[in-house]
Amino acid sequence: MFKAVFLQIGATILATMIAGAITGVRGALSAALGGAACVLPNLLFALRLYAVSKRPAASYPLEFFVGEFFKIASTVGLLATVPLVYPDVHWLAMVIGSIVALKANLFAFLVKT
Repeated sequence: MFKAVFLQIGATILATMIAGAITGVRGALSAALGGAACVLPNLLFALRLYAVSKRPAASYPLEFFVGEFFKIASTVGLLATVPLVYPDVHWLAMVIGSIVALKANLFAFLVKT
């Protein structure tokens, strides 16, 4: 799980740098906020699953599904909060930053540990 989160952080940094080069500081900050809205809930979910891994195996499915629900809800909530916190948001950069962060998980299987 942590490998996927670190890949998301790297992808968000890359998207932020590209958005900053194309659209300036406004786009870079928007891409960073969009990526962070996806990375933070995933990091908390990974930490929660790591903490739960010490418990009996019977609680895994419940913890996973409840954690996944809160991860999705908090991602949507954070994405909805971005325009409130940063009113000058560059929408395309924010959407691309969040999509890049979400799709970085696909590369987790390609990285050797």
